[in-house]
Amino acid sequence: MTGAEYSRKLDELDRLLNDPDAPMQPDRVWCLLAEVSRPEATAADRPGSKGSPRLAAR
Repeated sequence: MTGAEYSRKLDELDRLLNDPDAPMQPDRVWCLLAEVSRPEATAADRPGSKGSPRLAAR
């Protein structure tokens, strides 16, 4: 996942959890939490992806 994608997901998660006008969507919240907690896993799962740059540097 790129830095921009990661940032957009965090922004959406923040909005879902903290905006009183946003409808509660528990399934979307859990999905976003899973994605941002392991950004290298989502990058590695994409076809043609070499994984996260952090993994390659290890």
